[in-house]
Amino acid sequence: MKSTVQADAAVQFERDAVRIHGKPELLLCASLFYFRIPRAYWKERMEQLAAFGYNAIDVYFPWNYHERSEGSWDFEGERDVVEFLAAAKDTGLWVVARPGPYICSEWDGGALPAYLLADDDIRLRDNDPVFLQAVSRWFDRILPVIRAYEAGKGGTVIALQLDNELDFYGCSDPAGYIAALRDMALAHGITVPLFACAGQGGIPQASGLADGVMPTCNYYPNDRDPDFEGKVLHYRELLGRMGYPLLVTETNRSHYLLRRLLSCGTKLLGPYLQVSGTDFGFTNATNNWGMPLAFMTSDYDFGGMISPEGHIREEAYEGRLLRRMMLAYGPALAEAETSSSPSSAYGIEGDAAGIAGPYALELKGGGRILFVTNLDDRDKEIALRDRATVDSPGDRFELKGGRSLALPAELPLAAWGMQGRLESSTAELYRAETLPSGTAAILFHAEGKGAIRLRIPGSVTVDYDQGQAEQEGDALALTFDGRGECRFTLRSDSGGELAILVHSRAKALISAELDPDGNPTYEQPIRYVVEGQPAVQQWQLSLCDTEAPAASRIIAEHPSRAPESKTQIKQAEPLESLGVYRGFAWYGSDACLPAGAKAEGLLLRQGSDIVSIYSDGRYVGTAVPGGGSRYISLDDGGREVGCLLARTEIWGHSNFDDIRLPGLRLSSRKGIRGIAAITNIQQLSGNWRVHRSADRMIKQELIGGQTDRSLWPVVGFGGWLSPDHPALEYYARSFFASADADSWTLCFEGLQARAKLFVGEAEVGDVNPFDPYVDITPYVKAGQNVELTVFLERALGLPAGQVTLYEGVEAAEWTMRAAEEPELLRYAEEARALAAAAELPMELASGSVAWLYAEANNSEGGKGWRVTVDGSGLKLTAFLEGRIVGRLWMPSGGERPVVTGGSQTSVYLPGAWFNGSQEGIDGIDGNGGSGKIEILLEAVDREAPGRLNDISFIPVQQSE
Repeated sequence: MKSTVQADAAVQFERDAVRIHGKPELLLCASLFYFRIPRAYWKERMEQLAAFGYNAIDVYFPWNYHERSEGSWDFEGERDVVEFLAAAKDTGLWVVARPGPYICSEWDGGALPAYLLADDDIRLRDNDPVFLQAVSRWFDRILPVIRAYEAGKGGTVIALQLDNELDFYGCSDPAGYIAALRDMALAHGITVPLFACAGQGGIPQASGLADGVMPTCNYYPNDRDPDFEGKVLHYRELLGRMGYPLLVTETNRSHYLLRRLLSCGTKLLGPYLQVSGTDFGFTNATNNWGMPLAFMTSDYDFGGMISPEGHIREEAYEGRLLRRMMLAYGPALAEAETSSSPSSAYGIEGDAAGIAGPYALELKGGGRILFVTNLDDRDKEIALRDRATVDSPGDRFELKGGRSLALPAELPLAAWGMQGRLESSTAELYRAETLPSGTAAILFHAEGKGAIRLRIPGSVTVDYDQGQAEQEGDALALTFDGRGECRFTLRSDSGGELAILVHSRAKALISAELDPDGNPTYEQPIRYVVEGQPAVQQWQLSLCDTEAPAASRIIAEHPSRAPESKTQIKQAEPLESLGVYRGFAWYGSDACLPAGAKAEGLLLRQGSDIVSIYSDGRYVGTAVPGGGSRYISLDDGGREVGCLLARTEIWGHSNFDDIRLPGLRLSSRKGIRGIAAITNIQQLSGNWRVHRSADRMIKQELIGGQTDRSLWPVVGFGGWLSPDHPALEYYARSFFASADADSWTLCFEGLQARAKLFVGEAEVGDVNPFDPYVDITPYVKAGQNVELTVFLERALGLPAGQVTLYEGVEAAEWTMRAAEEPELLRYAEEARALAAAAELPMELASGSVAWLYAEANNSEGGKGWRVTVDGSGLKLTAFLEGRIVGRLWMPSGGERPVVTGGSQTSVYLPGAWFNGSQEGIDGIDGNGGSGKIEILLEAVDREAPGRLNDISFIPVQQSE
């Protein structure tokens, strides 16, 4: 298959190399997202990346960040993508543009606007005219901006991605969908190469193999996976047959892994999130992350090179070392090919267990690089033997645990003005420069003793310091101890001069400029303050009513609602259908149970993401049902239930389509669908009649009351001991529906089997083990017997769980209000009038809501603060000068979900956002400025009060 990618002559992605303006380039590409970094620091982050070796960035453009409601576009201020692309151009970084429409990125909804979710007929991320029409409006806005900054037009954009990891999604027509996106891009004049990345290796599923769209690969392996190179080389060969290079557009952040990728001929190394950031506002996502449900932190940080506040981490020095090695070899490495048979050409002597490699890259113009990787933490002594040379000395060297080395072999010295070649080396060549005198200097690093062997024709003299040089004919052996600093100067009778310096890897990481004699200077690694400093003089606290604040807006005023429904609606509805896409909403029902009736608990229906429930002003509890249902008991043994209030929060729309929970589907909606006051709970696990089957096809005659079941054995649900595997069984029983109820729900708690439920002869559907509640109200008549049939397909030894029936009365006549950032700020101002001085630590009673206020000084350097919070049982929404800077859920019992992605206990206060700060858009350093802090506190642990013990301010420092 031959590539037919249409590309501007300025950028060519070919099988052997990426060429930009005709020059072969190896791309070391870091994710850098303008929407997670204050605009004042965009260029600073880019300069930090460039200083530590990266020559490219990839950037998503989130659709819903710019279209906050349908037809309302914003590209100003913090959303000014023109300014961002201009800064990349000024910094000299190549840009891989990723405008979606879907981006994943642990971002709210994967960047798909939530208004799309109100359309029941739309097919997201598919060859669907309705969806594509919406995408075209987004592309009409963003693609002209990207096009203006293409490399062929004086900018630095070199490629454009269509969608993102489509092979994770159930797209029915990937070829048609990707082709439609391609055609939109071409219609907007995009000329740089187009690509589509595969998240789990499904190239046809991710790209549709659409003509003119290059497939790329994303890998997130265990860094020590012994089979990793084999996997990567498979895709390198596959894409090579198509005429494409191997571009790894996403992978882990360790340069240890990046070296392994480089050994396989990868032309673009794209570690995801080397520059961390913050999900400001309501932009977090909910995700699976290998668990049924996880909430993404506002702190978007996976430990990459640069922290959200701009602090340089240790891994950054590894990036610079890798880049210097790439530059030392230059175009020869950029155009290198993988060896056809590296394992047969070289072997490993010594402690070879747990060593990956050697893998060889054949350099353009001759020579090769041998990559060896220690997959263990244990240091090993090994030697590489060239099997083609019987008398190869196989110099031994130490390969430290968790290290990967790139060692030169048979390397021509002509690039450095010397005839001959470097035969072998146990030290890694990592730097090459020409000194003012014209002498070439090449620098190596090593962990201990070793040798560099050269073959130089003619006469050569060697001066050396701290090492040894041995000559025999044209063979020259330089031995060294890398724990010191060894220098060799070679002069040939043909006039060439070459300086070779070998020192420790630790020094290589911190080496700076070379002096005129070729000796490196060294810099000190950057260190940052980690202790808290005074920033706030006085905290103030205002306790609030848990009812919806006056500042919130009435959802029923949404134009899609009929005039007669402006005060009340019959049923609780999903928020997206009412024009609420982020933030908080309050659902209120004025009447539930008849006077005198008591409920044992409340059943929340299809709640998402966070639902705190109050009954007649008393706190019931907080649930995180993941779009499913949840029963919450009333601990006092039953109470009258009149007015109900459900305070809901959209933590974020799912950025990943996961079938396990309703709230993790990409099309999931938020809010609640209702609450039932449960007046009666029946345990239905006992006395089911069972019929064994040998057929997976449902037999309708066994459903409902159509057959005589008198001879069916009576057992507990799932309790038949079957000789079959899997066991195929019908379980049947009945219950009497209470005459005073209007809501019936079955719960199959603990089910680990496939189950299909029938009520009477009607098929209700499959039971989801992750959301085991099934509303059967439409199939039940009050005051009558109800026949249940469950068809089970179960593996032996796995439980079928317990069956519970919840009967009750459904709440109706709902009122609904909502609050996003502007309304929440007005809420804070409403409450401020009642604020009083407060001291930490403090406690809030379960279910309480309060606002905490302070005026904070900017840090001494004007860069702001990292604020850490110590507490429990509290959920916090923190504002700085009117912007949400973070949402935290402190450790607690009860319903707290898995919280992941970055710091769970701190937020970043950008110095540039402080009022009066001299740190503006142009990045001018300045002291001074102060910031208004407002924190919404919710005590969400029903078993214990919320505790706020301490808030500590740690200064952000300017890196040097």
